[in-house]
Amino acid sequence: MLTALLLTLAGLGLLGLCAVPLSRARWGWMVVHGGALVASALFAGLGLAVLAGGALPAQALPLAIPGVAAQVAVDALSAWFLLILGLAGACASLFALAHARHAPPRLLAAYPLFLAGMALTLIAADGFTLVLGFEAMSLASWILIAAEHEDAAHRRAARLYLAFALFAGACLIPAMGLLGGAAGDVSFAAIRAAPPEGWVAAAVLGLVLAGAGSKAGLLPMMVWLPPYAAAPSHVAALMSGAMSKVALYVLARVLLDLSGPAQPLWWGVPLLVLGAASAVFGALRANLESDGKTLLACSTIENVGLIAVGLGLAACFRAADLGVLAGLAAGAALLHALNHALFKSLLFLGLGEVQHAAASRHLDRLGGLIHVMPVTAAAVLVGAAAAASLPPLSGFASEWLLLQALLAAWRVGDLAFQVLGVVAVAAVALAAALAAAAMLRMFGLIFLGRPRTPRAAGAQDGRLAARLALLLPAGLTVLFGLMPGPLLDLAAGAVQILAPQGVTERGSLAVLRVGDGGARYWPIGVALVLAVLGGAVWWLVRQRSPAGVARGPAWDGGFMAPPPHLPFGDPMTQPSATGFGQPLRRMLGGSLLAAHESVVMPRPGDPGPAHVTSGQMDPTETLLLAPVARLRDALAGWADRLRDLSLTACLILPFSTLVALLALTAWLEAR
Repeated sequence: MLTALLLTLAGLGLLGLCAVPLSRARWGWMVVHGGALVASALFAGLGLAVLAGGALPAQALPLAIPGVAAQVAVDALSAWFLLILGLAGACASLFALAHARHAPPRLLAAYPLFLAGMALTLIAADGFTLVLGFEAMSLASWILIAAEHEDAAHRRAARLYLAFALFAGACLIPAMGLLGGAAGDVSFAAIRAAPPEGWVAAAVLGLVLAGAGSKAGLLPMMVWLPPYAAAPSHVAALMSGAMSKVALYVLARVLLDLSGPAQPLWWGVPLLVLGAASAVFGALRANLESDGKTLLACSTIENVGLIAVGLGLAACFRAADLGVLAGLAAGAALLHALNHALFKSLLFLGLGEVQHAAASRHLDRLGGLIHVMPVTAAAVLVGAAAAASLPPLSGFASEWLLLQALLAAWRVGDLAFQVLGVVAVAAVALAAALAAAAMLRMFGLIFLGRPRTPRAAGAQDGRLAARLALLLPAGLTVLFGLMPGPLLDLAAGAVQILAPQGVTERGSLAVLRVGDGGARYWPIGVALVLAVLGGAVWWLVRQRSPAGVARGPAWDGGFMAPPPHLPFGDPMTQPSATGFGQPLRRMLGGSLLAAHESVVMPRPGDPGPAHVTSGQMDPTETLLLAPVARLRDALAGWADRLRDLSLTACLILPFSTLVALLALTAWLEAR
C-alpha cells in the first residue's frame, strides 16, 4: 500500500508539471482536477485501510541527495489525517470540476502539488521529509492564493501568507535540528529513542508552536488567515479543511509523540491557553465580519483553537498519569479535526456556489436564496448547524467530548492547573455560543428574508458536480454525527500514539460514553426525539393554521406603505450584517477587537438621514505586524549602509561570519 501511496504522490507531481501544457487543451482542466479527485479518494481509502489493518513500516525515498536518508511510513496517526485530507480534497476537487473551467495555468499546476505536499508531510518518517513536504505545501498554497494577483486584496493576502509561511519554515528547521541532537539523526525512530530534555525541549516546544501554530492559525499568528478567503472557493475549502489539520498534525506528532511521554505538566499548557484564546477570538470576530468567506475563515480560527485545547489537555493529563482522560481529550481533538474538515469544507464550497450564482459574497447583498437555491441552502444549513454544535450533527459530538474532558481537569492535583481548567471551560463554552450566533447570522442573512439585489433574486443552484460536492460532505456530516462511537473506535490507534497509557471507553453505534462512564450521549436517540418533536410541531401548525397561506409586506416600523414595484416591502429594511452583530460588538468587541461605532445626526430641521459608521481592528496587526514592519525598515536602512563600506570592511565581514559559525559548530560538537 505504501508503494501505491508513493505512486499517487508521483502522479500528482506529474499532473502539476503537465498542467501548463494541459491548460491549452479544452479538456485539460478536467484532467487535472479529475486526477486530484482520484488521488484524494485514494488517500481516504489508504487511510481507512491502515486504520483498520495496521501501520505500514518505513520505506526510504529514492532521493539523490548525498547524506540524506528520507523515509516515509504510515501509522494510525498519519492514516487518520490522510483520511481527513482525502475527504476534504475529494469535495474540493469535485467542486473544481464544476467551476474551475477557466482556471489560469498556474492555478492548475499548483493545485495537485498542494495535495502532494500535504500528503508528503503526513507520511514523513523523518524531520527532513516532514519539512520538505511542509514547505512544498506552503509554496503551492501561496501560488494558489496569488493566482488572481491583479486584485490588490489577493496580492496583499499572498504577501502576508508568504511571510508567515517562511516564518513557519524558519521555525521548524531548527526544531528538527534540535530533535536530531549531536548525532544529527532526524529519523522519527531515533528521536523517539532519545527525546529532548531541559532547555532543548523548551526550545523545541517554542519553535514548533510558533512554526506549526502560525500555519494552523493559532493566536497571535493567525493574521494571514482571514485574508486567504480571497482565494478561489475550492482552494479556501482545502486550506481550511485540510491544510490547517496538517499543521495540527505536525504539532501533535512533534509535541505528543516524538518528544516522549515523560514531559512535565506545563508541556501542554501553552497549547491549552493559546487554543482557548484562539477559540474565543475567532468566534467573536466571525460575528462581526460582513464578508461571508472571511467569516468562515475566522470560524476556522475558533475550531483550530478547540482542537489545540484537546491536544494540550491530552498532554497535561498524560503528564499527570491520567491515561484514560488523556485518551478522552486526544479522541475529542482527533474527532473534531475530522468533523471540522468536513463541515468547514461544505461551508466554503456552499459560499462559493452562492458567490457564483449571486455574484457576491457580501452578506448585505444576498438574502432570500433559500427559495431559488434550495439544494445549496439545505447543504449549507447542515454545515452551519454542525458548526453551531447542534445535535445530532458531527460538531456537537466532538465538542461534547471536549467539554467532558475539560470538566475532568479538577482531577489533576495542581491548584493552578485546576483554575486554568475552569477558565478554559468558560472560554470553550463562550466560543461555542459565539460560533452558534455567527452561523445563525450567516445563514439568516444569506438564505432567509428577501433578495437585496436583482442578481440574488435570479440566482439558481449549480450544475450536478457542484451539487454533489455539497451533498457529499453534508451527508457525511450527518452520518458522522450519528456514529461518533464507531469513529472513536476507528481512531483508537491514533489515540494510543498521543496517549499511550489509555484510551477512551469504547462507544457503540447507539451510545457514546466518556472515559469514566459517568456521562452518556445517544446520538441516534437524540435524532429520533428531535424528528418526532419536529413532526409534531409541523402537524400542530398545519392543524391550527388557515387553509391558505397569505403573504404580505414585511413590517418596517410603519414609516411608509410599500411601493407598487415592491409589494412585499423594501428589502433594505431588513437587518444588515453590521446591525446583526451590533450587540456583540458593543459588549465584547471594544476590548478584544478595538471595535468602534459613531453616529452623526442631522441638525434640527434637516430632513437628511443620519450616518452610522462602525468597524473593528485586529489587535494582532498593531501588536505583531506593526513592530515587524518597523524592524524590517530598520534592517533595510542598516543593509543600505553596507554600500558605503570600504573594501577592507567588505572582506572582514564574511570572514568574521565564517569564524563565528565555526566557533558555534565547535561548541555544539563539544557538547
